[in-house]
Amino acid sequence: MSYENKILQMKKMLGKKTENKVEKPVFQKPDRPSYVKQWENAGLTLIENDFGVLFKRVVTYPLDYKHGAYELWELFEAIQLWEDAGHEHPYAVTFDDTLVFFDTETTGLKGVGTHIFLLGFLETDEEEFTLTQYVLADPSNEAAFLFESKLWQRAVTIVSYNGKSFDWPQLETRWTLNGAHIPRLRSQKQIDLLHSTKRLWKNDLEKMKLTTIEQEKLDFCRQGDIPGFLAPVIYLDAVKSGQPDALMKVLQHNEWDLLSLITLYIHSTQLLFNSQLQDSATTYTNIGKWFNDLKLKDTGMEVLSTVTENFDVADTGLAHYYLALEQKRTAQFELAVKSFTKALPTIDIPYKIKAYEQLAIIAEHHLRDYEEAVMHTQTGLHFIHKHNTWSMAQKDKQTLAWEKRLQRLRTKVEKYK
Repeated sequence: MSYENKILQMKKMLGKKTENKVEKPVFQKPDRPSYVKQWENAGLTLIENDFGVLFKRVVTYPLDYKHGAYELWELFEAIQLWEDAGHEHPYAVTFDDTLVFFDTETTGLKGVGTHIFLLGFLETDEEEFTLTQYVLADPSNEAAFLFESKLWQRAVTIVSYNGKSFDWPQLETRWTLNGAHIPRLRSQKQIDLLHSTKRLWKNDLEKMKLTTIEQEKLDFCRQGDIPGFLAPVIYLDAVKSGQPDALMKVLQHNEWDLLSLITLYIHSTQLLFNSQLQDSATTYTNIGKWFNDLKLKDTGMEVLSTVTENFDVADTGLAHYYLALEQKRTAQFELAVKSFTKALPTIDIPYKIKAYEQLAIIAEHHLRDYEEAVMHTQTGLHFIHKHNTWSMAQKDKQTLAWEKRLQRLRTKVEKYK
């Protein structure tokens, strides 16, 4: 046999690959827990599917059901406001979106050993609102629990409170660990009301817990609620003992969370659109800045102007400050100077430094008033030295930059005397 044929034969041999078929693991359906009857007697319904069992609770509410300050039907008015506005906004939805208010309860905060033991959904068919809660029978039945949620099957808009950062990633983790048996989790559009709440009530509310928002803004106070941190202990005890009495209180806690998500969405939307001032100057200043950050400048300027015209001067410093930034951006320099000047008496030192910097820039480059620019720069340097939260390195860096500006301005003053 020639060398060429030998080489060809060797190539054929090398090219042959032995394919080892990876067999899909056989799913072993777990046994039912021994406490099924006790949990059913407490008001839960046993659900069985191909992957095991879970428990379910369903509650329906009429459209005029009132939770705190709002009736649930007002959600439709909020959606209509977004449809009419046509804004690109984190809250924006249309009637084509299927809104699902979503919350979970877990056995911990993180880690592979943390299970979701309660999935709560609240949605509407425009005739009533329906709460559906799925309860993990025990960890061995997790695949059944996840499968029954139907989150692998339909496309919805998930509305949550910190769900984008916590609940949904936890769900993705648990789904991945069961991915060999159940359909793939579907990606969903997310609206996280915690992120938006921080934008609305920054510098107005000290705590952003949902229970705080309920009391301070939604006119709802829980009676007989359990602390959220006890939920994992209560669930694990219910599985161990088979007694679900305390667990039902966890489901009530989750139910209130979900109802409050609806009213928080309604309330927040009304704040963004309602011309009748129902909150503080700080809140409406935050709203104006939020619209500006979203490039909805006309709306932002209108809100900020409303704040400066309708609230006490002691509360409108930041509104004047943000208004001035937009006036400078649109080359309304004289108006910007007036707004910065009105802002200065009441804004904190970091904002004062930025305001004096902007005043110095306007005076130097647009008004050609170099002596005025020198004065603003000197005052800005004074506040840099008074700034207590900066490190020495930050202060030195800022001082060097401002002293360079001051030197340049003094040179211009001498030149154009």
